[in-house]
Amino acid sequence: MDCLDALIMGIVQGLAEYLPISSSGHLEIFRELLGLKLSGEDSLQFDVVLHVATVLSTIVVLWREFMPLCKSFFTFNNDANCKYVYKILLSCVPVAIVGFCFKDFVEQFFGDGLLVVGICLIVTAALLAFAYFTRTRPLTLTGSCRPRDISWWDAFIIGCAQAVAVLPGLSRSGSTIATGILLGDKREQVAQFSFFMVIIPILGEALLDIKDIIGGEVGSEAIGWAPLLLGFLASFIVGCLACKWMLNLVKKGKLVWFAVYCVIVGTICIIFN
Repeated sequence: MDCLDALIMGIVQGLAEYLPISSSGHLEIFRELLGLKLSGEDSLQFDVVLHVATVLSTIVVLWREFMPLCKSFFTFNNDANCKYVYKILLSCVPVAIVGFCFKDFVEQFFGDGLLVVGICLIVTAALLAFAYFTRTRPLTLTGSCRPRDISWWDAFIIGCAQAVAVLPGLSRSGSTIATGILLGDKREQVAQFSFFMVIIPILGEALLDIKDIIGGEVGSEAIGWAPLLLGFLASFIVGCLACKWMLNLVKKGKLVWFAVYCVIVGTICIIFN
C-alpha cells in the first residue's frame, strides 16, 4: 500500500463512517478497485487505525456534549449524564461479546471478495427504507405517536444492531440509527447516541492492536507507517466534516436516499463479484 492508496482509503472511511453506507463495506470495495492485496489481519489492522481517526473526529465535533458526560461519569454523579454513559456501556455489551467470541469468524469476511458486501449493502438499504416509511405512520413500534428519549432497553437493542453490523456492508450508523427510529426514539438523540456508542469498542480494539504490535504478534510491514499516518489524518479531517453533515441529515429525515444508493452499489458488487 502506498501513500496515495492510504489517502483515498482515509477519505472513504471519513465519509462512510458517518453516512449510513457502511465504511467497512466501502473500504472493501476500494481495496478491490485499487488492487490492494492485504491479508485479513493486515486489512483489519488498517481499518482499526482509520476507525480510531473517525472516533477522534466524533469527540472533536461533539466536544460540548462529550465533556459533561465524562465529568459526570468519572466524578460518580448520579445525574442524567451519568445514566446516559451507563446506557452507552450497556449498548457495548453485544459487540463486546461478538468481538471476544466471534472475532476469527468475522475476520474471514474481510478481503474475501464483494459478494458479502453487496448482500449486506442491500440489507442496509432495506433497513433504512423500512425505518423511513415506518416513521411516517401514526404510531411507532412502541405504540406511541410521540418520539421519546432512549431507554435502557432501547440502548441494548441498538447495541445488538451495532453488533450485527460488524459484517462488511452492513452500515453501523445506518443500522443503529434506523433501529432507534423504529423503536420510536428522537432522531437527533439516536444520531448522537450512535456516534458515541462506537467510541468504546473502537478504542478497545485499537488498544488490543497496539498491544499485539508491541508484543511483536502483529507488524506493520505490509502497510507501512507513512501510509498508516496519512490514512489516519485523512480519515480524521474528512470525518469531522461528515459527522456534522450526518447530524443535520438525520434531523431532516433524509436517510431514504442512502437506501437507494446502497441498493445500486450493492447490486453492482454482486454482479461484478
